[in-house]
Amino acid sequence: MTEKEKLSRCFIAIEPSRAAIDEIEELQKIIKKKNLFLGKFTEPENLHLTLKFLGEIEENKIAEAQKILKKIKFPSFETSLGEIGTFMNRYNSILWIKLNGKLIWELQKTIDKKLGGLFNEEERFMSHITIARMKKVPDKKILLGYVKNMKPLKISFKVKEFVLKKSELKPEGPIYGDIERYLLE
Repeated sequence: MTEKEKLSRCFIAIEPSRAAIDEIEELQKIIKKKNLFLGKFTEPENLHLTLKFLGEIEENKIAEAQKILKKIKFPSFETSLGEIGTFMNRYNSILWIKLNGKLIWELQKTIDKKLGGLFNEEERFMSHITIARMKKVPDKKILLGYVKNMKPLKISFKVKEFVLKKSELKPEGPIYGDIERYLLE
């Protein structure tokens, strides 16, 4: 790679339906009113499920990935919003909502295997959409109890495509752009 070659931060994602985004926005409003943590809620246009994070990669590697992704044959499928939960550790705490469905896992594994020659396989995958990044949680027990009892509407939607995206990190938050969309059968 030459010094002038630009790296792009890329990932492969599923985007939720408008109805699912609307439900997530309602949940975010309810949670925000409770003041359970300090942090940042994910903007509606940035809500997605990451199937595979590719990292900071060169243009030629993006082009190779595109060729491979175009060849993937996979059926479209139904998914639905599931429970809300958290990942919390010293460095990174997020609030998430699960996307249900066995075929999400199968699609993720298919993509992982097909891109195996270019990228490392995912060490662990969980079918979730990040709805907030938490910087400070004054009382973890209260937060966990509250989100455990939240019951999102079981919004279902058909996954008809996955998207190769790039992410530009800005002080105000990431800006995502589509590189290419891949239709499912």
